[in-house]
Amino acid sequence: QDRSKNDRIKNELMTGYLDRIGAGKVLINREPFSFDWTPDHLVGREKELVDLAGLFTHIENHNSSCRAIITGPVGSGKTVLTRRFGHDLLSHLEGKRKVVLAHVNCRNHPSTSQVLQRIALTLDSGHPERGLSSGEIIQSIRRNLISHNSHLLLVLDEVDLLIRRDNSDLIYKLLRIDEGQEKQGSISLILVSQDSMLLKLFEPAIISRLGASNVLKMDPYNEKELTDIARQRSNIACRNGSISDEVLQKIGVMAADSGDARLAIELLDSSIRRAESAGRSEVLIQDIEQSSERVAAIEPSQVDGLSRDQK
Repeated sequence: QDRSKNDRIKNELMTGYLDRIGAGKVLINREPFSFDWTPDHLVGREKELVDLAGLFTHIENHNSSCRAIITGPVGSGKTVLTRRFGHDLLSHLEGKRKVVLAHVNCRNHPSTSQVLQRIALTLDSGHPERGLSSGEIIQSIRRNLISHNSHLLLVLDEVDLLIRRDNSDLIYKLLRIDEGQEKQGSISLILVSQDSMLLKLFEPAIISRLGASNVLKMDPYNEKELTDIARQRSNIACRNGSISDEVLQKIGVMAADSGDARLAIELLDSSIRRAESAGRSEVLIQDIEQSSERVAAIEPSQVDGLSRDQK
């Protein structure tokens, strides 16, 4: 009987300890803390969206291709800008021009063959993964676009990593994909990089085709924008009343030195974890301060590489 009683007490203790972790006292939706999540409205990036749209004014023309280069520091919203623009463009052109969006992160796919494979698989999930040269894959991509009467909007994120590894040959080939062909306007291209001197990596022939004036430079976020980004995420992710304005403003202040939205999001996420682990239904200022010690040891550019447990 004593043994049974001890087992019951032990099980209750184990259950109690599990209840304190991820109890949902604050968080009800984790999705807004993913760096892949795209909000309906981009805080502080309204002008940049308008400027980017200005580079695509002729995209409705079936024989037109557009180019854009987006540069800016880590966490300045480059990737989310291209994702929001891509989704909005597809909706805007529905019934006017069929557009397929392919977003390739060159940090994860740093070689020419890997980038081309990602594009090909976006267009055709049954595309063979081996046995084709780069030239053959490019022509396969073009044939697929023509047969489906589609236009490809290709975003190459962190493209400088691809160029430094495999030079700019792929960019040149993509820009010339329709050369000598009757049908034009197969691909529109958006190149994204932290490197503000990205154009200097290209030869004059490539710069000429890209357009030296098609560059959109993004600045770091300011304190108010970072506070509003944290508020936007918390409004969707957290229970009402669990995150005070004081807490959100503190996050904005602490992230403002870097201007990095990812840092603000990580501070909010870590603070929520700390509050829930303590069994509380509200995030306190000290949760942010303690979380900042953990986050401060992480370079902003490393955040993408962290596992969920490490975060």
